[in-house]
Amino acid sequence: MGDNLKQKTVNALKWSTVDRFGQQGVQFFIGIILARLLSPEDFGLLGIIMIFAALSFVLVESGFGQALIRKKDATDTDFNTIFYFNIFTSVLLYLILFFLTPLIAQYFNQPQLTLIGRVIFIAILFNAFYLVPYTMSVKYMDFKSIAKVNLIATSLSGFLGVLLAFMHFGIWALVAQQVSFHFFRLIAYRFFVKWKPKLLFSFGVIREFWGFSINILGISLLNVLFNNLYVLILGKFYQKNDVGFYTQANKLSETFNFSFQQILLGSTYSMFSQIQDDDNRFRRILRDIAKKTSLISIPVMLVFIAIATPFIFVLLSAKWLPSVPYFQLLCLASLFTPFYALNSSALNARGLSNLTFKLELIKKALILASVLACFRFGIITMLWGYVLACFISYLVSVVYIKKVIRHYIKNQITDLFSGLLIGTLIAIVAYSLSFVIINNYLLLFAQLVVAVCVYIIVVKKIQPELYNQVRVFIVDKLKLVKKK
Repeated sequence: MGDNLKQKTVNALKWSTVDRFGQQGVQFFIGIILARLLSPEDFGLLGIIMIFAALSFVLVESGFGQALIRKKDATDTDFNTIFYFNIFTSVLLYLILFFLTPLIAQYFNQPQLTLIGRVIFIAILFNAFYLVPYTMSVKYMDFKSIAKVNLIATSLSGFLGVLLAFMHFGIWALVAQQVSFHFFRLIAYRFFVKWKPKLLFSFGVIREFWGFSINILGISLLNVLFNNLYVLILGKFYQKNDVGFYTQANKLSETFNFSFQQILLGSTYSMFSQIQDDDNRFRRILRDIAKKTSLISIPVMLVFIAIATPFIFVLLSAKWLPSVPYFQLLCLASLFTPFYALNSSALNARGLSNLTFKLELIKKALILASVLACFRFGIITMLWGYVLACFISYLVSVVYIKKVIRHYIKNQITDLFSGLLIGTLIAIVAYSLSFVIINNYLLLFAQLVVAVCVYIIVVKKIQPELYNQVRVFIVDKLKLVKKK
């Protein structure tokens, strides 16, 4: 049993990594092309309307996905009930939003948002039809199918968006990309997940799941609202290009940060759920994941902060340089986010969604307080407040984990020291090159090469066991490729 779970976890992490970094890689490449072809204003308009789409996606799912994953003996009635609930909710929300879009457009003083919103919101309907197949894939740790679906949908929708951008469709290139992404996911899940809905429905299932799911729903709604809080503020009180600069900076900062979160939340939640009653094993695995994650995520975010200016100049062009300080502060705020997400996943797996909800309430209260205190000083000051709120929230999650599984605070903090030390050293070395190299193209190339070399040297020195594991893994894979 233990070996089987370990193998499933290894495969889950492997395919989650392929999924997230593959998907993010394709999105990153497509995003560069679209950023060069379209204006900051186009991205600003999309950022505003996607707030309401994101809220709808959360309401359609309503936290029932995690309830299905957590239930060890989920039945056909359970899956079908949630399937029909998702569809009913999506239709209801689309109709509501269809008639609300003129008011949204009026609030932001952007008349074109009416038609844009009514088209974008079609994605809500597509999303509802594949939520249960997706949940089943996560529950049974079939992350291989999820990876294939996401890569197909991201590639095809991205190609469509780029094609329309080249044809000078402007904002509609972004709209088509968003809607087609969910349409292609719907079609792909039909092929990769062999499940067909049946005429089964029970209100008892809704009642059974509701006590757990309401907390997950509350957390998700808070996340969407507060993740887009600055877009709402910028969209109402600033120019639309400022919304575009912030949206692009946020998207870039999440290229790796969001990937780490999804890998941890997706693959570890299923695993933690299976060992939720074994404190020692639970604690040991949690520490191991945190240590290894810190050696990658923290150095990556700190290096992004150091190379921000040439990075954005080379990838997106000079017109996006005003987004540099936004990007740097968002990367800093995200430094401990993967570990906050890991702690939340651990609490949810223990059935303590009420604690994660309280944790999110604390985090959102801190963010709201920082916005209220810093609003009159401008967006940069507000983002510094956001950084502080995120740091404090992570420390609160550390306290919760200590109480639940007796994982000492000192151990939780020291588990991240190696990542912080390595990341800080690499960031300082990379940033120092900006004093001697003026050309942004040469500077970015030199910074990346030096960062990789220093990372390998330092990891080999500080974490020789991990270095050897990775080296052997790469060598073995290269041998397999040569044999083929």
